[in-house]
Parts: sequence; C-alpha cells; structure tokens
Amino acid sequence: MNLLILSCGTRDKVVEYFKEAFGDAGRVVCTDCSPYAPALYEADAHYLVPRITAPEYLDVICDICKKESITGVLSLIDPELSLLAAHSETFAALGVTIVGSDYERCERTLNKWELYCWMQEHGYPCAKTYRTIADFRGALERKEIGFPVFIKPMKGSASIQIARADDFETAAFLFAHGDQMIIQEFMEGQEIGADVYIDLISKEVVSIFTKKKLVMRAGETDKAVSFIDERLFEQIRKFVEESGFEGQIDIDLFERDGVYYFSEVNPRFGGGYPHAYACGVDHMTLIRNNLSGIANPVRIGGYQTDKVMMKYSEMRIVDARGTM
Repeated sequence: MNLLILSCGTRDKVVEYFKEAFGDAGRVVCTDCSPYAPALYEADAHYLVPRITAPEYLDVICDICKKESITGVLSLIDPELSLLAAHSETFAALGVTIVGSDYERCERTLNKWELYCWMQEHGYPCAKTYRTIADFRGALERKEIGFPVFIKPMKGSASIQIARADDFETAAFLFAHGDQMIIQEFMEGQEIGADVYIDLISKEVVSIFTKKKLVMRAGETDKAVSFIDERLFEQIRKFVEESGFEGQIDIDLFERDGVYYFSEVNPRFGGGYPHAYACGVDHMTLIRNNLSGIANPVRIGGYQTDKVMMKYSEMRIVDARGTM
C-alpha cells in the first residue's frame, strides 16, 4: 500500500504525518516540478516532474504509479485537483484510488461565483457576491451592500490578486483591470477554519476540526486556536451531505452575530492542517484505513481545545548535487 503525494511543495509536515501513519504498511512517494520543494526530501522516494500544464504530465504520473505500485494519490494544490478527477478512470485502471472529490465538485470550488450561487440556492449564509459592476452598483443603490468590499479573481487561490476597495471608483478600476473578477462583501467577524474528512467508503463525515484564526499570512492561517461548537459541526455535516464532497476538504467560514457564513471550500489539505493533527485529529490514518478497504467510524470532536497554533520558519539543507 503506497501513497503518491503530488505537488508537495513546502508541506513537510503532511508528508511526515503520512509516513508515521503508514509505518511499515507502505511507502510515501512525493513529486514536485521544483527540486527546491523541501517536502520532497521527507518522502521515502521522490520524483521531479513537469509542470501540471505540460502535455506529458499525466503520462509521467501514471508511469510513477506503475513503478512505485501506488495505491492512492492526492494533490496539495488547487489546480491539480480537477486534473486528477477528470482522469479518475485512468487511475482506476491502474488500481489507484484518488483521495479527493469528483470533477464537478473540484471545479465548483475553483470558481467562486459558482460556489456562491450553489450556496445561495441551498440556503447557506455566505458573503454577498457580484459578477458585474452593474449588479454591484445596483446593490449599492438599494443599500444591500456598502464599503469596503473585496475585488478578487473568480478563479484563484492563496489570496493572489485580492484587493480591498473603499469607494466605487477604486472598485471599478480594480474590477476592470483584472481577469474575470468578482466583487465580494467585506466580512467582519471571527474567521474560522475547518478541516474535514469524508470517508471514501461510507461517504459519511467522520472527522471535523475547527479553529478560530488569529493571524493570516499569504492566504494561509499563521496563528489559530482550536475550539468546538456542535452547532457548527452540524452545519458542516449538512453542507457535506448536500454537496457530495469526498476525502479531505478545507472550509473557510466567518462567524458574525452568532451566524456562520461559508466563505471558501478547498477539497484538499489546508495549510493549517498540522494544528488539527497536533490536537489529536489524524486524517492520515483515516486515509490509510480507506486505502486498505476499511471504513472509518464517525468521531467528530473530542480533540484538544484552546490549543494555540503558531507557525514559525524552519529550513532544510540538502546537497546541491541531489537537487539537480
């Protein structure tokens, strides 16, 4: 039973946790397009591969799956999630399980407008979002929304190209000079992160970890504190049941006046997952069980609360000859 982690980048802890979970039961293999991705060197074996946009990329990954007798595969970056899902039959023919959601769900999460429309249709509180300047102007005139607002790409991640606008002229300028932009309500309140695992066999939500974000940096949680709210757990369970995600997902929410507003969903491990693991929430073992054909029992909550996660810098030194 061997796991392939694609685009591992700087997720050293994720690779380390998988190695602990798999132990002697299997190997953890990583790939990245850069030899300077430090997580590569945590793995039992690693490969340098083309960028995911290269026409030969999928063939290279399939060859690695064959060579390493891979059982399961997952990616740690958003653009690759849909690529994997779109070729699920190719991986299935190799005996490889994709640890993730199907193509439709992956595409929905990449498109903030589509996700917003789905949330609205299903009655989930979320930040007001506008796809055109005309719609935004009309909402301003009706006093449905005010400033500040955020201008962001309809498709994007890691807070790239997101800017705040405090007046209409700035909003219109940013919107006009971006590619497929949306305008979104500025959400005041407590930002929340949820690490969720949906069992690949039972399709049930079997684990949820929630944290209050204290400090953000480059779109990722830099400092946070763990907490439990059964009402939030129930809202997340309901959302997953209706949306149909599978495997690991990362959810961003806001709490304002006692209401939890959904912000974004990423069907992968989030950058703040090590906080969950440190508090006793081990999703790597859940994945190992699923790849072994074992369904996991539902165990939501029960983790350590009021534990503060504070990220800090580490470094890895390798021989330059080993990175070329």
